[in-house]
Amino acid sequence: MTLRLGPRPLPLHLAAAAASLMSGIAALPLSRSGSPGSKPPWPEPLRRAGERLASLPPDAAAAALAREGTRRAAAFLTGLERYIRHPDRRDLPAPPMLWQDGSARLRDYGPADGLPLLVVPSLVNRAYVLDLTAERSLLRFLAAQGLRPLLLEWDVPDDAERDFTLTDVILRRLEPALDATLAAAKGRVGLLGYCMGGTLAAALAARRPDDIAGIAFMAAPWDFHADAPHQAEIGRMAAAASLPVIASLGVLPVDGIQALFTTLDPLTALRKFSAFGRLPAGSPEAARFVVLEDWLNDGIPLPGPVALECLAGWYGENMPGRGLWRIDGAPVWPEAIRRPSLHLIPARDRIVPPASARALAERMPGAERIEPTLGHIGMVVAGGAETQVWRPLAAWLGGAIRNERTATPARAAGRHSGPSRPRRAPAAPAGRKSRG
Repeated sequence: MTLRLGPRPLPLHLAAAAASLMSGIAALPLSRSGSPGSKPPWPEPLRRAGERLASLPPDAAAAALAREGTRRAAAFLTGLERYIRHPDRRDLPAPPMLWQDGSARLRDYGPADGLPLLVVPSLVNRAYVLDLTAERSLLRFLAAQGLRPLLLEWDVPDDAERDFTLTDVILRRLEPALDATLAAAKGRVGLLGYCMGGTLAAALAARRPDDIAGIAFMAAPWDFHADAPHQAEIGRMAAAASLPVIASLGVLPVDGIQALFTTLDPLTALRKFSAFGRLPAGSPEAARFVVLEDWLNDGIPLPGPVALECLAGWYGENMPGRGLWRIDGAPVWPEAIRRPSLHLIPARDRIVPPASARALAERMPGAERIEPTLGHIGMVVAGGAETQVWRPLAAWLGGAIRNERTATPARAAGRHSGPSRPRRAPAAPAGRKSRG
């Protein structure tokens, strides 16, 4: 049996869990000191637990805390071991490949006569979260609704791709993937971007608006400082800390990326693996947990220049939100993307704050919005995803693509089969001057 490596980075999750479980004992003397910080407005259950501890002699209170810490540590480690040894593995067959260049591939989910849709996922996670299991596959659902999803898969950067910038990603991978989609579709296509893939899709639509029938964004970040001005300093610090690693490896490795995500909620592993350990071993809930956790730990390294642009440029300087982000010298202004757009903004998203994604919708003319009561990943795989996200998304995309393809004569496939054509920078939106 091959044991899993996750959750990644495992030492960080173990250290965070240990620190949390030991903090109660460490803080006990302070809680009995009567200091102002020992009596905050705790939630009622926590307040009652504190009162019970305070009623015990010091040695008895310390022993009670030690027993509880030991119990919670055992629950966490039990869940962790069950996950590492779980026999289930994702086994969905990959659809046929339509196009490939370097580590990027275009997977065709068919049917051949379906409405064409180019799907762009994040660069840091495997694309198969959109096709997780036979029961939880957004792409297979869209195909069943008359669309033809063409999924752009990112893989580990090859030697040449380690020097890629975001401009290279757009010009040398995303635009050729669009050309391949257009050649197969013989007309305008729909565009769907998830998470960071939505930010990249916005740049593609800004450069190639005449080829896009409509664009849907799922939790796409844009204003990286919205409701979170502290992101500026975090982004700069993360970029500085990543420099030695990138200089040595040429990429920001998966464990480095996962460590950054862990800072959003350092105790998430403690909570979810403790809960997983209580699930019946052969239950459907346990199987769903395992396949999703496997995906979370099956990340992709980022090319060094891309990682620094994202950390320092997006999170540090908020280049997209301030109108300063450029691809091949041309600014990416949502105001200039005059195509039909739908923005799916999950209300419980802790990875992309809703305000960050709303900023993109607010700047695109005629944008439509749906805000499901789901999380960032839940909007793709949760039980309520089909009703709140999948069905309205399929209906909107089908309508947008049909309308545009009917209104615009189909183009000959040969016109798009060559290299991507350079695009002239759009005129600055009213009231905004170029500051790049």
